[in-house]
Amino acid sequence: MEHKYTYLVNGLSTTVRSGTLAAPEVQTAIAFSAPPEFYGQPGQWTPEHLFVASVASCFISTFSGMADYSKLEFRSLSLEVEGVIEKDEGGWRFTRVVVRPRLKIAHAQDGERANRLLQKAEKACLVARSLACPVALEQAVETLG
Repeated sequence: MEHKYTYLVNGLSTTVRSGTLAAPEVQTAIAFSAPPEFYGQPGQWTPEHLFVASVASCFISTFSGMADYSKLEFRSLSLEVEGVIEKDEGGWRFTRVVVRPRLKIAHAQDGERANRLLQKAEKACLVARSLACPVALEQAVETLG
């Protein structure tokens, strides 16, 4: 296995405070704008949403890989990720990210293991590990049936 990977994203802007993002190996480009709070267009993906979305997608990918490896059967994983930005002496920055996974499992005896895997996923998610702000985990596991 490699010890280094590189990911390339290309950005293009032809209007004020908005543009598109594309990656050579990805079929769909993403349109974005600055958030309305910073005079961008409402209803668009923003860099702030994409930042928080990267934590969400990384957590889901990390957890599902760990669950597969550990043979944990789960019905669904939904989550909400909240990013908080605040202005300090250096300007605006993310000061906190909260990950709220909701895991549905089939068997009650898997509850403890499911909780451990959620905690491991939060620690192993490379995006969350790369952030300068704290990441909090507020998890819930529900048994179905």
